[in-house]
Amino acid sequence: MRRLTAGLLALWLGLGPALAAIEVHQFKTPEEEQRYKHLIAELRCLVCQNQNLADSNADLARDLREQVYEMIQNGASDQDIVDYMVNRYGDFVLYRPPFKSTTAALWIGPFVILAVGVLVVAVYVRRRRREPPVVSDEAELDRARQLLNDDEKKPS
Repeated sequence: MRRLTAGLLALWLGLGPALAAIEVHQFKTPEEEQRYKHLIAELRCLVCQNQNLADSNADLARDLREQVYEMIQNGASDQDIVDYMVNRYGDFVLYRPPFKSTTAALWIGPFVILAVGVLVVAVYVRRRRREPPVVSDEAELDRARQLLNDDEKKPS
Protein backbone atom coordinates (compact mmCIF):
# COMPACT_ATOMS: atom_id res chain seq x y z
CA MET A 1 0.00 0.00 0.00
CA ARG A 2 2.85 2.38 0.81
CA ARG A 3 4.42 1.77 -2.58
CA LEU A 4 1.15 2.56 -4.36
CA THR A 5 0.70 5.73 -2.31
CA ALA A 6 4.30 6.82 -2.99
CA GLY A 7 3.84 6.14 -6.71
CA LEU A 8 0.63 8.13 -6.90
CA LEU A 9 2.20 10.98 -4.94
CA ALA A 10 5.20 11.00 -7.27
CA LEU A 11 2.95 11.11 -10.35
CA TRP A 12 0.86 13.87 -8.81
CA LEU A 13 4.03 15.89 -8.14
CA GLY A 14 5.22 15.37 -11.70
CA LEU A 15 8.02 13.01 -10.77
CA GLY A 16 6.93 10.24 -13.14
CA PRO A 17 10.15 10.32 -15.18
CA ALA A 18 12.17 9.96 -11.99
CA LEU A 19 10.53 6.56 -11.41
CA ALA A 20 11.28 5.34 -14.93
CA ALA A 21 13.50 2.31 -15.27
CA ILE A 22 17.19 3.03 -15.66
CA GLU A 23 18.97 1.03 -18.32
CA VAL A 24 22.13 -0.65 -17.12
CA HIS A 25 24.43 -2.27 -19.65
CA GLN A 26 27.56 -4.23 -18.91
CA PHE A 27 30.35 -3.81 -21.44
CA LYS A 28 33.43 -5.99 -21.86
CA THR A 29 35.73 -3.04 -22.46
CA PRO A 30 35.59 0.75 -22.06
CA GLU A 31 35.96 1.02 -25.86
CA GLU A 32 32.68 -0.84 -26.36
CA GLU A 33 30.97 1.53 -23.94
CA GLN A 34 32.37 4.54 -25.85
CA ARG A 35 31.16 3.04 -29.15
CA TYR A 36 27.71 2.54 -27.65
CA LYS A 37 27.52 6.09 -26.34
CA HIS A 38 28.77 7.49 -29.66
CA LEU A 39 26.25 5.50 -31.70
CA ILE A 40 23.20 6.33 -29.59
CA ALA A 41 24.23 10.00 -29.71
CA GLU A 42 24.48 9.92 -33.53
CA LEU A 43 21.20 8.12 -34.23
CA ARG A 44 17.90 10.04 -34.19
CA CYS A 45 14.84 8.97 -32.23
CA LEU A 46 12.16 8.31 -34.82
CA VAL A 47 9.38 9.20 -32.38
CA CYS A 48 10.79 12.43 -30.95
CA GLN A 49 12.60 13.44 -34.18
CA ASN A 50 14.50 16.25 -32.49
CA GLN A 51 16.33 14.06 -29.99
CA ASN A 52 18.95 11.39 -30.34
CA LEU A 53 18.50 7.89 -28.94
CA ALA A 54 20.55 8.76 -25.87
CA ASP A 55 18.26 11.62 -24.83
CA SER A 56 14.88 10.12 -25.73
CA ASN A 57 12.59 8.36 -23.28
CA ALA A 58 10.32 6.94 -26.01
CA ASP A 59 9.72 3.20 -26.03
CA LEU A 60 11.10 2.91 -29.56
CA ALA A 61 14.29 4.72 -28.53
CA ARG A 62 14.68 2.33 -25.61
CA ASP A 63 14.25 -0.61 -28.00
CA LEU A 64 16.77 0.83 -30.45
CA ARG A 65 19.31 1.43 -27.67
CA GLU A 66 18.88 -2.21 -26.67
CA GLN A 67 19.34 -3.27 -30.32
CA VAL A 68 22.56 -1.23 -30.57
CA TYR A 69 23.82 -2.76 -27.32
CA GLU A 70 23.08 -6.30 -28.51
CA MET A 71 24.74 -5.71 -31.87
CA ILE A 72 27.87 -4.38 -30.14
CA GLN A 73 27.90 -7.44 -27.87
CA ASN A 74 27.60 -9.69 -30.93
CA GLY A 75 30.67 -8.07 -32.51
CA ALA A 76 29.03 -5.84 -35.13
CA SER A 77 31.07 -2.88 -36.32
CA ASP A 78 29.82 0.70 -36.07
CA GLN A 79 29.23 0.74 -39.83
CA ASP A 80 27.23 -2.51 -39.61
CA ILE A 81 25.01 -1.00 -36.92
CA VAL A 82 24.48 2.24 -38.86
CA ASP A 83 23.77 0.29 -42.07
CA TYR A 84 21.24 -1.87 -40.23
CA MET A 85 19.44 1.21 -38.86
CA VAL A 86 19.46 2.97 -42.24
CA ASN A 87 18.19 -0.13 -44.07
CA ARG A 88 15.41 -0.53 -41.55
CA TYR A 89 14.41 3.13 -40.94
CA GLY A 90 15.92 5.12 -43.82
CA ASP A 91 18.36 8.04 -43.84
CA PHE A 92 16.11 9.95 -41.43
CA VAL A 93 17.56 7.94 -38.53
CA LEU A 94 20.89 9.72 -39.11
CA TYR A 95 21.45 13.24 -37.80
CA ARG A 96 23.81 13.86 -40.71
CA PRO A 97 22.25 12.14 -43.72
CA PRO A 98 24.60 11.56 -46.67
CA PHE A 99 24.39 13.84 -49.69
CA LYS A 100 22.59 11.96 -52.46
CA SER A 101 19.70 12.58 -54.81
CA THR A 102 17.05 11.74 -52.22
CA THR A 103 18.55 14.07 -49.59
CA ALA A 104 19.74 16.89 -51.88
CA ALA A 105 16.79 19.08 -50.92
CA LEU A 106 17.77 18.80 -47.25
CA TRP A 107 21.28 20.02 -48.00
CA ILE A 108 20.61 22.62 -50.72
CA GLY A 109 17.08 23.77 -49.79
CA PRO A 110 18.01 26.22 -47.01
CA PHE A 111 20.55 27.98 -49.24
CA VAL A 112 18.04 28.27 -52.09
CA ILE A 113 15.43 29.73 -49.74
CA LEU A 114 17.98 32.20 -48.35
CA ALA A 115 19.03 33.29 -51.87
CA VAL A 116 15.41 33.80 -52.95
CA GLY A 117 14.72 35.84 -49.80
CA VAL A 118 17.74 38.07 -50.39
CA LEU A 119 16.72 38.55 -54.03
CA VAL A 120 13.15 39.51 -53.08
CA VAL A 121 14.37 42.04 -50.51
CA ALA A 122 16.89 43.52 -52.98
CA VAL A 123 14.23 43.95 -55.71
CA TYR A 124 11.81 45.50 -53.20
CA VAL A 125 14.39 48.00 -51.92
CA ARG A 126 15.45 48.95 -55.45
CA ARG A 127 11.89 49.62 -56.57
CA ARG A 128 11.18 51.70 -53.47
CA ARG A 129 14.20 53.92 -54.20
CA ARG A 130 13.13 54.56 -57.80
CA GLU A 131 9.51 55.44 -57.10
CA PRO A 132 8.81 59.08 -56.26
CA PRO A 133 6.85 59.69 -53.08
CA VAL A 134 3.13 59.43 -53.67
CA VAL A 135 1.21 62.66 -53.00
CA SER A 136 -2.55 62.44 -53.23
CA ASP A 137 -3.22 66.14 -53.97
CA GLU A 138 -1.63 69.56 -54.28
CA ALA A 139 -2.77 70.66 -50.80
CA GLU A 140 -0.77 67.86 -49.16
CA LEU A 141 2.29 68.82 -51.19
CA ASP A 142 2.00 72.47 -50.11
CA ARG A 143 1.61 71.40 -46.46
CA ALA A 144 4.74 69.21 -46.70
CA ARG A 145 6.73 72.12 -48.22
CA GLN A 146 5.53 74.43 -45.46
CA LEU A 147 6.59 71.93 -42.76
CA LEU A 148 10.00 71.53 -44.35
CA ASN A 149 10.48 75.29 -44.59
CA ASP A 150 9.43 75.75 -40.95
CA ASP A 151 12.00 73.18 -39.83
CA GLU A 152 14.76 75.04 -41.72
CA LYS A 153 13.85 78.40 -40.08
CA LYS A 154 13.89 77.03 -36.49
CA PRO A 155 17.17 77.63 -34.66
CA SER A 156 18.90 74.50 -33.40
